[in-house]
Amino acid sequence: MSSEALSAVRRQRASLARTDHRPVPLPRGPWIMGQSWLDLLFAHWRVPEATLRTVVPAAIPIDTFDGSAWIAITPFEVAAARPRALPPFPWLSRFPELNVRTYATIDGRPGIWFFSLDAGRAAAATAARLTYRLPYRRARMAIKRSGRRINYRSQARAAPAVLRATYEPAGPPAHSAAGTLAYFLTERYCLYTLDPKGQVRRADIHHPPWPLQPASADIAENTMTEPLGIALPDQTPLLHYSARQDVLIWPLV
Repeated sequence: MSSEALSAVRRQRASLARTDHRPVPLPRGPWIMGQSWLDLLFAHWRVPEATLRTVVPAAIPIDTFDGSAWIAITPFEVAAARPRALPPFPWLSRFPELNVRTYATIDGRPGIWFFSLDAGRAAAATAARLTYRLPYRRARMAIKRSGRRINYRSQARAAPAVLRATYEPAGPPAHSAAGTLAYFLTERYCLYTLDPKGQVRRADIHHPPWPLQPASADIAENTMTEPLGIALPDQTPLLHYSARQDVLIWPLV
């Protein structure tokens, strides 16, 4: 195992040292997957709840903040992805990922509903789709770094979903205060999906509080919500950046 991979594994495990920020206790039973997320951009648009209701299953409530729902596009790079008992494999454990998402709270657990998850590694997309019943897609993706600036490109192979953007941090990192919009949008510790019978399933996630930085971005092309039939507002999105997050993931329940 390389020194970089070993450091990531240690940081993933060390995330369990702090749990007081979680809205609910850690789940019982062992986590089954570790990941590290690098150079993540949160780009959020305010949208009417009724617009999302047409594409979110009825079993999934839609969270709102000050009367509005939100849709997010989040490009980043996955590193050191691995099952609990195994080290990261160099040819499989690092790849670009791009999510389109909104938010739901069920039984007091603030979580994420994913519309799509594009991945630059076919095997990883297939494994995650089967394990977590999430709408993963294979995409042609590339990340280039120039200093702090990230140049991100993604084109889904089987959907008209393209993102071409450059972004970078524009201020120092800080943890969001409870009750703020940034906290509402990011401090979520589970994901929701539906099984083949339409029953809601949940996978718990753990990581330290998000170290968020204000961000700037130049989005040259963005058709990520076109497959949903949703046109994003013609306005600058709310932008946050995080350099790194080390994550543990539990199985579906």
